[in-house]
Amino acid sequence: MDDLKIFSGNANRPLAEKICKHLGIPLGDAVVGRFSDGEISVEFRENVRGKDVYVIQPTSIPCNENLMELLVMMDALKRASARCVTAVVTYFAYARQDRKTAPRTPISAKLIADLITTSGAQRMLTMDLHSGQIQGFFNIPVDHLFAAPVILEYIKENFSPDAVVVSPDAGGVERARAFAKRLNTSLAIIDKRREATAIKAMTLIGNVWGKEAIILDDMITSGATLTMAAELLMRHGVRTVHACVTHPVMSRNAVSNIQGSMIQTVAVTDTIPLTPDAAALEKIRVLSVAPLLGEAIKRIHNHDSVSSLFV
Repeated sequence: MDDLKIFSGNANRPLAEKICKHLGIPLGDAVVGRFSDGEISVEFRENVRGKDVYVIQPTSIPCNENLMELLVMMDALKRASARCVTAVVTYFAYARQDRKTAPRTPISAKLIADLITTSGAQRMLTMDLHSGQIQGFFNIPVDHLFAAPVILEYIKENFSPDAVVVSPDAGGVERARAFAKRLNTSLAIIDKRREATAIKAMTLIGNVWGKEAIILDDMITSGATLTMAAELLMRHGVRTVHACVTHPVMSRNAVSNIQGSMIQTVAVTDTIPLTPDAAALEKIRVLSVAPLLGEAIKRIHNHDSVSSLFV
C-alpha cells in the first residue's frame, strides 16, 4: 500500500478520514483553499510522482464549488506525474440532466463527465448514480457501487420480516424490486405524476395494509416526494412509514418537510455530509459507506475484482 495515496477536497473530509482509517493509511496532506478573488487554490504537500492517487470529493452543495475543487485537484495531480488518478465522486451532481427533456436544453451530466476526464481522471469511482446510463458518458473505466449492502443490513436489523418495500416513483422500481427480492418481502409502487417540477398526483400500486412501509430512493432533495408518499401510504393503512435514501442532498426546505412528515425514521448514508440542521433531526439515521468504498479502493489498487461489490 506504499504507493497508494488518498486526498480529500473540502466537500466530505470526514468520509475520506473514515476510508483511510479502514485502509490503515494516513489521509494525504493537501491544502484546498481560496485566493482573495475567490479562485480555488490547491497545493499537495507530499510527493505523488508514480503513485496511485484517489481524490474523495462528492459534488454536493455547493455543487459548482465542489466540482471545481475536484477538477483543479486532478489537474494538479496530473501535472505532478501521478501514475493513476481516480476521482471518487460519491455523489454525482447534474445526474438528473442526463437527456434532453425539452428543445434547446443541455445534457449536463455528459458535460460533467467530459470535464472530469479532461482534468486528468483516469478512473471514476461513484455510488448510486441517479441514472445508470451515465457510466456510458465516460471514456474511462467507471466503477459504480451501490449502497445496497449497507442499507440491507440496516433493514434486516431494524424492521420486521413482513415489511413492504416501496418505490416512490416508476424510476426506482428496479432498485425496490432488488431489495424486496433479497429481503424476501413484498413490493409496492407509487405512480407519481408531475407538472413542471411540482408533484400533482400519486397512485399506490400494491397491498400495504397493516404493514411497515420502507420507502427506498437514491436521494432526498426537497423531501416533497417522501412526504407525499408517506401520506399516501398512511391513507392506505400502513402501520408505520420509514425511508432509506443514499444521498441526503437536503436542499431548500427538506429539513422542515421531513420534520413535519409522517415518516418515523430516515436512514441516509454519509456520501454527502449532513447540514447542521439536518444532523440535528431525531428522525435521521446515518449509515457509513466508508468500509464499502475502502474495500473498492483496495481492490482497484491491487488489481483485484470488484464485481462482488456491485450488488
